[in-house]
Amino acid sequence: MSTNKHTLNPNKWVKAHADYLFNYTISRVNNHEIAKDLVQETFFAGLKAMKNFQGKASERTWLISILKRKIIDYYRKINSAKGKAEVKVNFYTDGEKEGEWLEERVPTNWNNEAEKNIENDELKEVLETCINKLPEKYEMVFRMKTMQQYETEEICKELDITSSNLWVIIHRARTQLRKCMEDNWFNK
Repeated sequence: MSTNKHTLNPNKWVKAHADYLFNYTISRVNNHEIAKDLVQETFFAGLKAMKNFQGKASERTWLISILKRKIIDYYRKINSAKGKAEVKVNFYTDGEKEGEWLEERVPTNWNNEAEKNIENDELKEVLETCINKLPEKYEMVFRMKTMQQYETEEICKELDITSSNLWVIIHRARTQLRKCMEDNWFNK
């Protein structure tokens, strides 16, 4: 086992590691521009985190660990946006207007404003009831991440959980909320 401490030399990062990091990234995101951006973000994050480098791993291994987190964050971001765009809303259950809409394409011009406001208030009430039915930890994580828009790191520190645990909790909370909303709103 080597007792030598590794050191960082950011002046040589691009020449020594850019191609390797790019190849690593392109095989995971399959988009040249995004891969370039992620490698660049990795270098910037590395510069910011240099004071935390303990020399236990090689420079490349340390940069790869940063890059892996960047790739995970990238997928979380696009999956979150994708998930929001694909939420289906059922407005009519019979007649020629029957069907579902993708939330992002719901028409914005509705004739009866008062009816819409009543429906929104009822929806908020049912949603709040469903959120309150979640297990305590699920509710707390869901509110912090989705409603209060805390950063993942803040929530993990506050609740002493890992980021992977946080995303499992978010997924389970959303699954339970969807079921509750289907039972109490969409199918009533």
